[in-house]
Order: sequence, then structure tokens, then C-alpha cells
Amino acid sequence: MTRGRLAVHAHFYQPERRDPFGGPARPDPTAAPHPSWSARIAAECYRPLAENGTFERISFNVGPTLSAALATEDPGTLARIAAAGDGGGNAVAQGFHHAILPLASARDRRTEIRWGLRDFAVRFGHPAAGFWLPEAAADTAVLRALAEEGVRWTVLAPWQAAGGWVETRSPHRVDLGDGRSLVVAFYDTDLSSAISFQPDVTADADRFARDWVLPRTREPLHVDGEATHDAGAPLVVIATDGELYGHHQAFRDLFLGRLVDPEVDRDFDVVLLGRALEAEDSEHLPAVRIADRTSWSCHHGVLRWSGECGCAADARWKQPLRAALERLAGAVDAVTESRLQGIDAWAARDAYVEVVLGLEAPADFAARIAAGGTPGPGATIGDRARAVETLMEAQRWRLAMFASCGWYWEDPTRPETAQILRSAARAAHLVDDLAGTALERRLVEDLAAITAPGGSVDGATLYRDALAVVGQRVRT
Repeated sequence: MTRGRLAVHAHFYQPERRDPFGGPARPDPTAAPHPSWSARIAAECYRPLAENGTFERISFNVGPTLSAALATEDPGTLARIAAAGDGGGNAVAQGFHHAILPLASARDRRTEIRWGLRDFAVRFGHPAAGFWLPEAAADTAVLRALAEEGVRWTVLAPWQAAGGWVETRSPHRVDLGDGRSLVVAFYDTDLSSAISFQPDVTADADRFARDWVLPRTREPLHVDGEATHDAGAPLVVIATDGELYGHHQAFRDLFLGRLVDPEVDRDFDVVLLGRALEAEDSEHLPAVRIADRTSWSCHHGVLRWSGECGCAADARWKQPLRAALERLAGAVDAVTESRLQGIDAWAARDAYVEVVLGLEAPADFAARIAAGGTPGPGATIGDRARAVETLMEAQRWRLAMFASCGWYWEDPTRPETAQILRSAARAAHLVDDLAGTALERRLVEDLAAITAPGGSVDGATLYRDALAVVGQRVRT
């Protein structure tokens, strides 16, 4: 009998918590006894997994905003994680700001993907073959954008396949036109949900492996609804949030370490997902189409981040918030194109990740980009360089304001929404100061139409309160 295979993928991510205005890090009393949530989760989850060697045995992605936090607060743990993913087929890249890419413009999708791939290459020392889509949110255009950037595979939920049924124990191929394709590993929902939400089931890793995993690795594969014995050994994929292991669930890091322990014979093989997928001949994989605008954590597609759906009791605030930020983004983009005529502003934005990652000084970057253009009447290269520096920083925070966390929860009074509002404020202030526009005033007017659930507060007040936390104020 052919031995089946198990691959575990863990999605590690923390939202941006830095002050967009450059202020010092603020202690967060809610993370006590640690000074911040990044430090607390590192102590409960990231560090134990790194120290016991679990990262070497699983597939994982570490979001760029989490990498940046660890680089400051726990560089030793980040170094261990990077060493674990050094070419072993287990570490994959992620969209930079954790934006919902099917809701993003084609230009923003490209930047988020390119920044995520560049962050990965810097952290891990080699290009990424795989890519974790934030919230596994996908459509054909997003997958095509990944393939165009050289990504070869990703992980999705089985309900994201068009038609509603797919054999999860076999990788599939998505044909994207122009000779491009992408390999998709669909995760096992029963196993992934059990680990995430059923502590009694996962109290014993050996029992879970025997009673839950082993039967799935022994059943014959089915492709297009029919049993086949020509396919490779079944590949069972578990995908969960990484913070589950030790943070959301105490001692779950020990469960994971035991489940993937190479010294324990499970009658199935524990494999690295990247290596398993790279070994496949994609031309002979079953083809599948992806249902557009779907995700792993919203069964209403991507409505959780753009409007009202059953994921929240009262989500009337979500669409107006997105509309307000999209109008701000459009205005920032218009000023960027106007002030940087003669320069490919969007290629410059893609390249600005070098500044964001601290690999190039802002002034040096701006001077280099400005030298490639011709100043307008009455302007100098110095004027153009100052415009580049200001507008690229505005673009940085204009991208950050679409982080998915700002819409995920039921209530916009949470700190995640406050953070994206601060990002919006930073972008608006930079452009207003440079161009004499009134972007913040228009933003506040748009936000005033938003009411939090229960009518407790309006969006303009939320915006002012978010700025006050970092010592800023509305300037209109």
C-alpha cells in the first residue's frame, strides 16, 4: 500500500501596529505582562515553535508586518524562523499589507505581491515559490498576477473551486491563459477545523494522527468524482492560523510538534508542502477553475471586507468605510501622477519597498528616481526629488490603510480599524502638505456618514480618537 502524506501549513501574521507618523512604540496594557502583542505572541507561540524545531517540519508564511515587528522585538526568533525556511520548500511569501487582493485594483495587487515577494527574499535569502494570499482571498485575476511574478503555487479552501467540489488530497492546476498556470493545494476542512476549534479532538496528537489523519491518507484518490489509482500518494493538507499554536490555544504548540515529529512513525509521511508540490508534474495534475472573489474565512465570498454579510451582526459601517478610503486612495493617486509626470510613478512605488525594508535611504531613493525624469516648468531636480520622497511615503500608508484587519471584526471601535484610519491620515497629511489639497477634510466628511453598531459613535469621531492616541489631530 502506498503511504499517504501529511503537510501542515501555518499562516503567521500580525497587523501593523507602528505609528505611521513615526512616533515611539507605545506600551499596550492589554498585552500584559508583555509590552506589546507582538512580544506576547512571540513568547507564547513564535519562540517556542522556533526553539523546538517545528518550523523546519511545516509549511508556513510570516507576514511582512509581523517580520518587521519581530526584527525589532525578538530578532533571535526571527533569525531562527528564517534559518528554518532557508530553501527547504516550507516557507512561502504573503501579500505585504494583508489586503484583500480581489478587492484591490490591478495596480495595487501588483505592488502588494511584489512587496511581499521582495520582503520574503530579503528575510529568507532566496525567491519564494509559494504565496499565501491574505485570508486565502482569490480570483482568477489575482492568481494570474501571482503567476506573472513567478509564483508557482498557493493554498486555498476547497469551496473556492468552481463547482463546489474538489478532491482535496490531490494538488490541482489552474490554467490562467498565455501558457501560464498555478498549482493549488486545497486543504482538508475537517482536519483544519478540528485543530482550530475542537480542543478535545486535538488534546492527543497520537490519537488525532491515528483516528483523523491516517484514514484520509489511506482512502483512494478521486479525481472528477471517480476513483483513480494512477495519481500519486494522497497528500492531506492542514491549514490554520499559526497563532493557534500556543497563543490562541495553550500547549497547542506541543501538539503540533508531536504531530510532525519525524521520530514517530504514523503509517503516513509528514512532508513539506513546497517540496511535495514542486515534485509534481503540473501538466498531469487535474485542472480546476477558481470561483472568483472567495476566501477561507467568509462563506459569502469577500463580503466580510466590503459590505454586509452574516459574518457580523451589524456590518453597515464596512462598505462606507471602504468607499471613503477608496476615494482617498484615488485622490492620492491623482496627485502622484500629476506631480510625477515624466516618471513611471507605479514602477517607482513597486521599487519603494527598498525604503520600507530599510535597504535604501529615502533621500537616496528619491534622488535616483527624480534623476530619471524631467522637471516641469519652474521646477528643479531637487523639487522633483522632494515630491518623489513625499508621495512615495504617502503611497506606502495609502496601501497600508487597506489591511484586512480594519474590516474583519464586528465593531469599528477596535484598534485594528483605528490603525488603518491612522494610516489614511498619514497619507492625507503628506499629500495635503505637498500639494495644498484638502484630502483630510473630504475624508472626515465621508467618515462622518459612518455609524458604529448601536449608534454609539460616528466615523469622524473614530478618526479623531485614532489620531489622538498618537498625539495627532485633525487639521481641517
